[in-house]
Amino acid sequence: MLTLFSYPELFGVADNNGYGLKVFAYLKLAGIRFEHRHVFDASAAPRNQLPYITDGDEIIGDSDAIIAHVARKHGPDLDADLSAAQRRLGVMLRRTLDDLYWVMSYSRWKDDAFWPAFSAALRTQHPALTEADLEKARSFNANRYYFQGIGRFEPHDAYARGLADLTAIAALVPEQGFVFGERPGSADAAIYGFIANILFYPIATPLRAFVTDHPALVRHCEDIHARIARAP
Repeated sequence: MLTLFSYPELFGVADNNGYGLKVFAYLKLAGIRFEHRHVFDASAAPRNQLPYITDGDEIIGDSDAIIAHVARKHGPDLDADLSAAQRRLGVMLRRTLDDLYWVMSYSRWKDDAFWPAFSAALRTQHPALTEADLEKARSFNANRYYFQGIGRFEPHDAYARGLADLTAIAALVPEQGFVFGERPGSADAAIYGFIANILFYPIATPLRAFVTDHPALVRHCEDIHARIARAP
């Protein structure tokens, strides 16, 4: 059976990382049966990054590569009916979500205003985590942020970047239905992966304030969340 390895859940969301939740959502929406294993340690993953899947003798990392593999090998392909223009827009959307990822992560691990609430939530839901574990992870992430660039921003400037990303994403989400029509596709799974990791977190970051102020984003996220909950 196909097995998805990704970070653990938090606040009722199946993966507290946007990329893992994106893959989880796609698999559920496509009706593909799989085993889900939650891990904190990414050292066994391709490029030491979660999520990844095992499928027989194959090991596939990177959320987009996983979805492409699943659509090709297991089907159905939720994007089969997309036009070339829609596919190009989907790439641009995913790259915007890539940028949003860094600001989301910054809000949890870097910003002193929100770190206490985030670390306390992790300790509560995952008691095996120690304070030393979290401080080590925080230090690791601080290095990542510095070399990526977002770690050199003051919080106000970092959030301005994330809010610009959310503004672009919100413009693509309709009041009803999904990004490219009446049925959800990989674009919707990707948006859900990140928006759910903002909306369902009861931590009042500027990113969450934006999402809650945009009913179409909330409606889209809650719709995908409900569909996933109903899926076998």
